[in-house]
Amino acid sequence: MTAEPVRVAAITFDFGNTLVRVGRAGLRSVVEDTTDALVALGIVRDKDRFTALWSDERERQFREDVPEFREPDIPRRAVRVLARLRGVAAPPAEARWDDAAAAGLVEPGEIEAVVDVYSRAFLDRMAPVDDARATLETLARRGFAVGILSNWPLAVTIDRFAEAHGWMPFLRAIVVSERTGAIKPHPAIFRSAEALLGVAPGGSAGPAILHVGDDWAADVVGARGAGWRVAYLRNRQQDTPLPTSEPGPGDTADGADPVVADLEIDELAELDDLVDLADH
Repeated sequence: MTAEPVRVAAITFDFGNTLVRVGRAGLRSVVEDTTDALVALGIVRDKDRFTALWSDERERQFREDVPEFREPDIPRRAVRVLARLRGVAAPPAEARWDDAAAAGLVEPGEIEAVVDVYSRAFLDRMAPVDDARATLETLARRGFAVGILSNWPLAVTIDRFAEAHGWMPFLRAIVVSERTGAIKPHPAIFRSAEALLGVAPGGSAGPAILHVGDDWAADVVGARGAGWRVAYLRNRQQDTPLPTSEPGPGDTADGADPVVADLEIDELAELDDLVDLADH
């Protein structure tokens, strides 16, 4: 780690377990609230079966999608779960869904309803970390281009969360894997962020973007591989259902030198003293 402040023009933040803590109990409550809302809408009848199938298809998506750097998005999961509720047998674990065929059992508007109630349930159940808003505001007022850069299965949830908690005036971009088609650590999502922020890595002058995140493989290795600087947010891996990883001795961004974070922090508020604004 560097002893001097890191000079960058832009700073991006991961969402889950960086700007908002996502615990197992909280996410279970989100699914429960979603199920209740869908029962009230007449889309779901068997609450227990819906909850079990939701979990089953979530795990299937992670097995299939993450190794291919794709986001396990909520709309595709909803199609599969509703199809199973209506009598379609899930394919064997080693086979893939015929998503087009499954979608034939879904009525117009149902997936939009699932997306809406799931997103709103997340907003109702989850709260930002204490220093999230103050940190975003402070850094934006200092002149940094600030953004969110997150692997997340439902981009509208982050949009709504940022709006609800007053973050939007401080954000230049919200970059979410569901929209970009690639998850961290794939470089494509970092390239998308550069374009939306209007800032690129600094070439011979050094990287001009700092990414802040809690997942070593996705955030630290990914940012390094994209030519960015990175701040690792420690000790956020406990009690979370989200994919996560901690530092490993063999981690590399390019198959050569081991990855080292520029900064390691315990709270977002620490960043204010650890970064300087670079020209861009």
